[in-house]
Order: sequence, then C-alpha cells, then structure tokens
Amino acid sequence: MAKLYVNEKKVQGHINPEIYGHFSEHLGRCIYEGLYVGEDSPIPNVKGMRTDVVEALKEMKVPVLRWPGGCFADEYHWKDGIGPKENRKKMINTHWGGVVEDNSFGTHEFFELCSQLGCKTYVNGNVGSGTVQEMSEWVEYITFDGVSPMADLRKENGHEKPWKIDYFGVGNENWGCGGNMTPEYYGNLYRRYQTYVRSYDNEKPIRKVCCGANVADYFWTEGVLNTCFAQPQPGNDKDRGFMDMLSLHYYVHPEGWEIKGSATEFDEKVWYKSLNKALYMEELINRHGAIMDKYDPEKRIGMAVDEWGCWFNVEPGTNPGFLYQQNTMRDALVAGLTLDIFNKHCDRVKMACLAQIVNVLQSVILTEGEKMLLTPTYHVFHMYRAHQDAELVESYIADNKTAEGSDGEYEVPKLHESVSIDKDGILTLTLNNLSVTDSEKVETTFAECNPTEVTATILTQDMNAHNTFEDPERVKEETFDNFTVTDRGLSFTIPPCSIVSFRIK
Repeated sequence: MAKLYVNEKKVQGHINPEIYGHFSEHLGRCIYEGLYVGEDSPIPNVKGMRTDVVEALKEMKVPVLRWPGGCFADEYHWKDGIGPKENRKKMINTHWGGVVEDNSFGTHEFFELCSQLGCKTYVNGNVGSGTVQEMSEWVEYITFDGVSPMADLRKENGHEKPWKIDYFGVGNENWGCGGNMTPEYYGNLYRRYQTYVRSYDNEKPIRKVCCGANVADYFWTEGVLNTCFAQPQPGNDKDRGFMDMLSLHYYVHPEGWEIKGSATEFDEKVWYKSLNKALYMEELINRHGAIMDKYDPEKRIGMAVDEWGCWFNVEPGTNPGFLYQQNTMRDALVAGLTLDIFNKHCDRVKMACLAQIVNVLQSVILTEGEKMLLTPTYHVFHMYRAHQDAELVESYIADNKTAEGSDGEYEVPKLHESVSIDKDGILTLTLNNLSVTDSEKVETTFAECNPTEVTATILTQDMNAHNTFEDPERVKEETFDNFTVTDRGLSFTIPPCSIVSFRIK
C-alpha cells in the first residue's frame, strides 16, 4: 500500500495557466482541416474556424496558443498572410511535406482563433531568414494603436483596433532548422532583434521568449545566457538578460530519433522505456534551471518548454511530412506525469506548449473531414485543467514501489502525483499509475483538511487503447467513485495504466 501525504498548508509555488499551453504550426493538417476550414466550408465554422474543434478546446481550457511554428516560423514572412486571400502569395512548405502553403491562415486568422478560444497569444518571429525590420513591423502591425504605416495597413485590411501579443518568440530552434547558429551568435542576434520587439502599450507589455536548448544541450544554455547577460543595460534588462523566458524542447521517442517506433503497436518494454524517457524531463528542468540560476537567482526568467510530447512514426499510408500519429494510453500517461513535473517545478517553468494541438504528433484532437475525436491526451488536459492558476502544495508518496516490469535502464516509479489548491480552497489531486499490470491501494492523508465534498474522474484502459473514428469513445474520462473518505484523507485503489483526478473540498 502506498501512502500519499499532502500538506495543503505549505504552498510551494504558483502554477501558471500557460503551463497547459498548446502549439499550432503550419504542418500537415494542424492548421488547415484541423483548426481552419475556411468560411465556405460545409463543415460548421465561425469565420473559418471549426466550431466543433473550438468548442472542445474551450472546454479543455486552452490558456495560450503558439503560432506559426516551429521550423515553419523561420521561413514565414508575415506580409504574405495578410490582405485579400486571393492576393496572398503561395509558397512551398519546405520543412513539412513540400506542399503548397496558400497563406489563407495568417495574422488576422490567428488572432480571430485566439479570440474564439479566449486564450493568450504566443507569436513566433522569424530570425532565421527574416530581418529586424520585418519583425519590428509585424509587432507594429499587430499592436500599435495610432498613426503609422503598419497600423494604417492593418486598418486597410479590416481591423481597426490592435490586438495584444502576450508572448513573442525571437526565433525558433536557431541551433538547428532556425539557422544552425552557435549559441554566442544567436545570443547576439537575440539582443539585437528583441530590441525592436517594442511594447507600444506599457499596460500590455510583450513578454519575450529567447530560443533555448534542444534536450540536454547545456552548452547552448550557458552560451546564450552568458552572451545575453554580458554588458547589461541599466534597469530591468540588467536582471533578466533582455528576456522574460528561455525555451526548451524535448520529445519522447523511445526507439531513438531515427526509428521512433509505432504509435500503437508496442510491448510493455517499450511502454516503460517511453515513460522513463518522459521522466527525463525533470532532469532537464533541473540541469538547465541550475544554469539559469547562475544568471537569474531570483527566477525572474521563466522556462518555457514550448515543444514537448511523444514523437512516433506516422500512421501507415499518410504523408511522412505531416507527422500524423495516433494517441494511446501511453500518450496519456506521458502527458499526466509530464504535467505533474511541470506543476512541481512551477517556480521555474512558467509556460509549456504540447506539440501539437490537432492532427500532428501528440495532439489532443484528430479530425477526418467533418468527423472529430478527442484523444486520450485531451482527456488528461481536461482532468488537469483545475491546476491552472492554482497554488502548488507539498505532496509526496511514501512506500512508492517500482513498477513491476520496469527495471534496469528504464525503471519507473509506480505512482506519480501533484496537488494544488485554488482560490476557493478546493484541492486538486492528480495521480498516475504507471504500471501496466498492477493496481495499487493508496491511503491519502492531509495536514488539516477533513474532506466534506469529493468528486473524481478516471482515465483507464489497456496500454495500446486509442480512439478511432469508428470507435471514438473507447478511451474517455469517466466518473470515479471507488474511494472512501477517512478522518483526514482518502482511501482508494488506483487501477493499472490509469490517471485519477480528485477535487476535494
């Protein structure tokens, strides 16, 4: 029996809603067909945005959306995506499938989508193939409320008032597809480009995201921060190296980058290998965070894990450049324990974006024509949504066994948890059972809380289980009532391969 102790009186940090963010790139069927179908589509839409997808994402409570990439961002020239659609330039999407990009989804469409979702905006600028002027003018076009060439152009294109950019990424993966740069070279470019990402409205400042490392490239983190903090300017920039956030990218591909493996056909060994690699996220946060602490001991700079998730082989018969993959209970457990890790490191992790939101990699929604389904990962985000904007509280599991079958190099604990308390005093407890075969009895004890109202939901199925358009509800969130309220806690048994979310008053 495992013993879960919760000290709800000891707050350990604030969980930014943006930790539950998402990522949309001009890649495969993410934007086109997934989010945007156009106003003339027979698929129900509002100003071109799929009604069914938007409503599902609102229910999941998407806090922030990143766009237009990804690798696509550093070849994207924003002026190609404004004005009458029939006049917009067409281009080849060289990174993703070599298909024609007609730019019918551009700046206006992105901000319309975020307006419908009610979420914050995260725009990624072009450093790899773009100019300082181009980036500066894009920010002016979007945010300036006054008389200027770019503000006038926005008005000519039908939007009188400016939008708000909440976050702006100055380049993407500039160590790779964004220009194959060295950290010092990028650091100097970052200092230059970010200068012209101006906040025209001081009451709505743009938070700037600097391109951080790929996985365990600690050399990149050190080099960029050393460059950005060298010879600082007076004022706030002296303390934060001209940035508000530093990014980190990490994907789980258990069979290695070249092989990756099937999204649906895997055995228990690969299951545990996948979860072990997902747990590696904690080491990455700790080690990159330690470097950040040297330059930013007060943790004023947030870590933005703005690309994360499972990356497997594409589904058979689909375009390999579209990165369309299925989504099983393995993806669900990877999502659950990763979100728990982000929660537990909310003192440094301030934003994260699952890659990607629809039809690409570990998406929360799949579409096929007018059909739509929710993936197991969707249900995890839905179960975890109450953690958003709550306070992390102390919790730990005593007598936590190693999951049987996970041994040697790919050992994983059986259980993984996080707990928060919201402004109304309601506790959210999320618990993952990483074992494929074994349930576990859990005794939960709170410091002072005597539960009076408890509700819970569960996501559980066989490890390979996934939803299809023929069987869209094989894996779904269901009510969980197999628990007992004790004097100062809860007693329950969590099934194997499952995630449970409690709301406790």
